[in-house]
Amino acid sequence: MAISQAMCTSFKVELMTATHDFTNGTGNTFKVALFRDTASIVGTYGAATVNYSEVTGNSDEASGTGYTTGGNTLTNVTPTSTGTTAFTDFANTTWSSATITASGALIYNSTASGASVAVLDFGADKTSTAGDFTIIFPTDDASNAIIRIA
Repeated sequence: MAISQAMCTSFKVELMTATHDFTNGTGNTFKVALFRDTASIVGTYGAATVNYSEVTGNSDEASGTGYTTGGNTLTNVTPTSTGTTAFTDFANTTWSSATITASGALIYNSTASGASVAVLDFGADKTSTAGDFTIIFPTDDASNAIIRIA
């Protein structure tokens, strides 16, 4: 498999340069794009992924009825903290009435020219046929949120 779930190393550096603003309503626009099935993947995606353009440049983005290139715009959950852990998350996202096969996804900052945030590995191909394709994000708390800094 050419996908490894990871927070992108470039994202960690970009946090130090204030590239990303996760504030709901006033922050940057974050999106999630799906990768096509594992048998077709050209690129390798994981901690070293720097930009959404890597997915499109390798023609690895999913396609199908109900899916638009670039993926879905995510709804940010304003960052907060509990104890010594800061965290943020996104609302679940759905492609409705979609026929899609994907084995992973890339969360990226479309305001910051496609800067990668995290690669998600679904563990296997996931398919919807004329139905909903949904990414369910974990609970928004210090132990489970998709982005946590402890």
